[in-house]
Formats: sequence, C-alpha cells, structure tokens
Amino acid sequence: MTGIRRAPGPERAGTAHQSLALAAMLFAVSMTFIDQTIVSIAAPSIVDELSLSSSGMQWVINAYLLSLAAFFALGGRLADLFGHRRIMLTGTLVFVVSSVLCGCVPSGDFAQTWLIIFRATQGLGAALMFPAALAVVVAVFPVDRRGRALALFFGLSGALTAVGPLLGGWLTDWTWRAIFWINVPVALVALVLTALAHIPDNRRHEKLDVPGAVLVAVGMGLSVLGLQQASAWGWSSAATWGCVVGGLLVLALFCRYELTVSHPLVQLRVFRDRAFAVDTLVLFFAMTAFVPVFFFASVYAQVSLSASPNQAALFLLYFFIGFGLASQWGGRILDRRGARPAMKIGTALGAAGFALWAHKMTDLSMHDQWPYAAMAGAGVGLLLAPASTDAVNRSIGASYGEVTGITQTVRNFAASVGLAVFGTVLTHVTTDRVVETLRARGVAEDAARDAARDITQAVSGNPDTRQPTGEGPVATVMRQSMDAVRMDFAEANQWVFYGMAIALGLAFLCALRHPGTRVTTRTPEASGGPPPATTPSPGTFT
Repeated sequence: MTGIRRAPGPERAGTAHQSLALAAMLFAVSMTFIDQTIVSIAAPSIVDELSLSSSGMQWVINAYLLSLAAFFALGGRLADLFGHRRIMLTGTLVFVVSSVLCGCVPSGDFAQTWLIIFRATQGLGAALMFPAALAVVVAVFPVDRRGRALALFFGLSGALTAVGPLLGGWLTDWTWRAIFWINVPVALVALVLTALAHIPDNRRHEKLDVPGAVLVAVGMGLSVLGLQQASAWGWSSAATWGCVVGGLLVLALFCRYELTVSHPLVQLRVFRDRAFAVDTLVLFFAMTAFVPVFFFASVYAQVSLSASPNQAALFLLYFFIGFGLASQWGGRILDRRGARPAMKIGTALGAAGFALWAHKMTDLSMHDQWPYAAMAGAGVGLLLAPASTDAVNRSIGASYGEVTGITQTVRNFAASVGLAVFGTVLTHVTTDRVVETLRARGVAEDAARDAARDITQAVSGNPDTRQPTGEGPVATVMRQSMDAVRMDFAEANQWVFYGMAIALGLAFLCALRHPGTRVTTRTPEASGGPPPATTPSPGTFT
C-alpha cells in the first residue's frame, strides 16, 4: 500500500517544502471528495438533457465510486513501487482529463456509455492520486509533526465533501457540464504547487500483486453489478444472483489469496485486532448511507419538492451543518474516552435521524424535514472521524498508508453497494406506487405498468415544468397525475431512508462489540515507532 515503513530522516524531510507539499496534496485530493457528491445535484439536469434512464444515471455516479474502491489498493502499491510523486501526478492527470471528457459528453445514444466510461476513469485517477498523496504527506513530515499534518489532511479533505452539493447547485444553474470542468483549475494549482514543493520520489523494490488486484476489482465489480441491475433484471433472475454470489466468492478468494503471498495488495493481518475489525464494519454500514444520501436527497428534493438545484443544495446543507458540528464533538470524545462512545452515540443518533427524516418525507415540506436531516448528519459526523482515526492508529505493524488503504477501500465499496441497493429499492417501489396511482385512475394493468416503468426511468427534477408528452388517454392521465406521482416518489424515498436508518442500526450493533481500548501512542510503524499502545478494558483481546 502507500505507507513509508521507516521515518524519514531530517535531511530527507527537509528536501521538500512541507507547507507547499501539504497544500498541493490537499488541492489534489479535494477533487476526489467533491466529485463524490457534486454530481448528485446535477443528476436531474443531466437525465433531462441527455435523456438518460434513472438507472443509467445511478451508474454514472456509481462508476466513480466503484472504480475508486476497486483500484485504491492497487494505486497505493503502484505509488510504493514507482514513486509517490510520480503516481500522484499520473493520477491527477488521468482525473482531470477524464473530468474534461465527462463535461464534453455528446448528446445521443452514446451519451450514457460515454459518461459511465469516463466517470470510471475518473475513479481510477482518484485511486492513483489519493494514496500517493497520503504517502507524500507521511514522507515529507518528520515524526513530531506528522500527526498534526495528517489530522489537517484528513480533516480538510473530508470537509470538502460538503462543498460538492453547494458548488454543484451554483454551477448547474449555469450548465451542469461545469461540475466536471471545475476540476481543471483545481488540478492546475495542485500541479504547480507540487512542482514548487520539490517532493522526493521514494520507491520500494517489491513485487506487484497483479492477481490480487484483478481479483478485488472483479469481485467488487460483479457484486455491485448484480445489486445495481436487480431493478432491471429482477431479484428472481439467475443473472442477478450469479453476479452477486459470484462477486462475493471472488472477494472471498481474494482474501484467501492475500494471506498466502509475501507482498500482498492488502495487509489482511490487521483484522486480527477486534477493534480494527469493528471500526471497519462501522465504517462500512455508515458509508452505505453517507454518500448515497446526497444523490437520493437531491433527486427527492428536485422531484417531490419541485426544488431547483440551488434549493436542493441548501436542503443538503442542513445535513452538513449537523455533520460539521458533530465532527468536532466526535474528535473530543475520541481524545478523552476513545472511539467506542463516539461510535455508539453517533450510530444511534444517525439511525434515529434517518428514521425520523424518512417519516417526514411524505409531508412534502422542506421546512419540516431540516431538523431530522441535521440529526442524521450529526450522527454520521460523530462516528466517522473517530472510527477512521481509531482504525488508522491500530496499524499493528502495517503503515499509515496500508491501513488507510483498507479503510478507504471499504468506505468506497460500501458507498457503491449502498447506491446500488437503495437505487434498486427506489426503482421497484416507485414503479409499484405509480402503477397503483394509474390503475386508480382507470388505466389498465399492463398499460399502467409500462407507463410506470417509463416514468421511473425518466424521472427528473421540477416536474411542474417537465410534464409527460404524448397523445392518448394514458399520456393524458399521466399529465393529470403528476401531483400523485410526486407523492409516489416521496413514498419510495421513504423506503430508501428507512433503509439508511437500518444501516446505521447495524453499525450501532457493531459498535457495541468494540473492546473499548484507547490508542495512547500515535506512532505506528509507519512513523518509525512501535505499534500503538492501548489502554485495556473489559473484553479486550489481541
């Protein structure tokens, strides 16, 4: 993965301008965080202009997350073998070129395929860039300053997730293509600062685990493909279960293989520590809700609440206000009492927030929902930093980069799984609800189901100004039923947000299994010191 096993000597750290290097890396990785959320705001506009299906739009978003998860570990190893600065620059260039091509997507039948392909290459660029950037920060800062530098790196880069919806709303009012083009000036700043910082290129002389890289990419891709396409293929389809089960079997084979090689892609031995395993499970279930919520809340606001992209961005701002405030509280709890209390409170608060938010969705009032959106955000904010930090601090002989590679892979894979599963739920429930609405207005069963599928696949923002076209009684009934369809979509989103509450509930059950040990020395082997010390409590084992 991406860590440096020995602390750099003062002379090596001094060859790079530390502040410039940190700023360069922050500018670079900011693009990867912003792009996890910015496309969600523009989704209805993209669907409308390019005539994409709703499932196709979900693939546009998920292609980035899935590619980022599948290639993150590989990106870390490539950075170790070929040089952190070189791979960081390569990843940045791949990312920004892909961004430009996403913004230049042509209209027509090839639009959906074009966007999915270049969103996937964006994810590949991010997977190369992020672990290499982390390794650069670890390399250029001496041991006594590395903890503060990493805290700033993770804190600021994570906070930039909130910029995506706000920036997306503003840019979409001009043109949705600008949400991709905005990465160009950011990348240029990152490249210039990297050149000025004179960052050394450190390398390892080890073998690249190519079979491991192939297995993890295939396993993640197959499993998410099955979950995503279940809405089209059906849950009774052999193709659906073949992909899901086949992908999980490949991932199991990957884990078994990694334990047998001398230079594995992922250091699975860190899971021997129960606290690390619990941290990872909490992150998995939390992230199935955290990134997907931006897409589903944004589309819900623009469809069911008839909000503009800017108004939808402000709707998501409530979530981020709660997230930002609680993140500070979570850090203080971590310092004083360890990760377990923060994770327990955060998961419980998040589960309650998502459940109450779901309950209010059919009121079709943004004003009635903001307290629960903020509550859900606060729950996630309270647990996310403590779980991530506690996991990184428990390196157990692995480096900062290696452990961060595992947690980031889990987080991005979880987000991809969440988007696939909840997208399938939304499609099925919306279709069933619209069928009931049309049948109640006298449309025959078969015609109602065909029309419902069309509505579900073509759903886009501001339904008051985007009415169904066409002639005949079914089209007329559809135009007359848009208020009811808006409510149908809200009811379908209720199922999605209740599902997010369940995910946080499962994270709470996992948090209860945390042994409660506290990391008292933040000097894992990546920093040249011994594994982190812990303060034992009942239930601890190693």
